[in-house]
Amino acid sequence: MGLVLFGLTGGLGSGKSTVAARFRAQGLPVIDADALAREVVAKGTEGLEEVVRAFGPEVLSPDGSLDRARVAAIVFADPDRRRQLNAIVHPRITALTLERAAALEAQGEPLACYEAALLVENRVADAFRPLVVVAVPEAVQIARAMARDGATEDEVRARLAAQLPLSSKVAVADYVIENSGDRAATERQADEVLAAIRARFGVPPAPPAPDPARAPDVASPDH
Repeated sequence: MGLVLFGLTGGLGSGKSTVAARFRAQGLPVIDADALAREVVAKGTEGLEEVVRAFGPEVLSPDGSLDRARVAAIVFADPDRRRQLNAIVHPRITALTLERAAALEAQGEPLACYEAALLVENRVADAFRPLVVVAVPEAVQIARAMARDGATEDEVRARLAAQLPLSSKVAVADYVIENSGDRAATERQADEVLAAIRARFGVPPAPPAPDPARAPDVASPDH
């Protein structure tokens, strides 16, 4: 059996990075789509050049890197511009994901996780089964994102409008991790889900990662 790459998703402020960090601490490789998204538009890349051609030099920071906040302000206010950005970035993320997965398979890894915010929206969830969804109530999403990003409620709601409601993602999930409580409760659920997935594919537990960084507190979760 080759590499099994299962999906991990959620919504703005739901805390999927907390779960991903716990998976890493349990010795599971995690491919982070957000990290790849930064990589494909890093300084000196063709991806950045194409974004600048499409959106203009005003999306660059003084140091020549992409001003992600400026781009976000543009695309979350205009669905057509968001689709234009996605057409540039998503194929590059897909190619890099396949490259990283192939490298893990070549190393003999039997199981890995693909952490991405838009697996369901992009209609690729079935390619990453089983699907794990990290869920919280919308009011918690808004409060956490406002506190973390210094954003207004209207700004957060605009970003939420670009994603499916978490309830829609939960409806198609194989496993759900409820992240409204404290970090210990979230990590306990993450451990249970990972154990179930390993058992499902006959993958023995891996040794914990050496000196794993502590996961961020659920009060300041990921996108």
